[in-house]
Amino acid sequence: MPLDQMDSRILAELQNDGRMTNQQLSDRIGLSPSPCLRRVKQLEADGVITRYVALIEPTRVNLGVTAFVRVRLDQQDDLRLSIFEEAVAAFPEVMECYLMTGDADYQLRVIVKDLHAFEEFLRRKLTKIPGVSQLTTSFALRPVIYKTALPIGDRVADRGAAS
Repeated sequence: MPLDQMDSRILAELQNDGRMTNQQLSDRIGLSPSPCLRRVKQLEADGVITRYVALIEPTRVNLGVTAFVRVRLDQQDDLRLSIFEEAVAAFPEVMECYLMTGDADYQLRVIVKDLHAFEEFLRRKLTKIPGVSQLTTSFALRPVIYKTALPIGDRVADRGAAS
């Protein structure tokens, strides 16, 4: 869906603060409240805006270990891919999962309390999925750049970057 400049500004502002009122949003983008609300509702209906969330600092909720796990399957057929994807979708520790090109079939971002919890996750969950043949893990020492705002339209979206 092509976005015009006003839609891009709406998205940039909502990515920075999804809790702002429609009045606040309309003031920030220079559009009256009624057309602003219509545009937001249309962006939601079109599936551009899929949900609103609260971003939580992991260490504040005792989740101090982030691991990136590369997974290789023994076969890459549709059945094995589907089995793997359904299984990892059910694991709350898996924050992101990407089907990849290159050495690994999947890349996961996993977040857990500590190394013991990560070992338990590997032993009791990830290695139990049929077709998993190889795992390679790297642990994050600290985030350098972590963004949630997509780079849409003008540079307004960059204001929400946190490091």
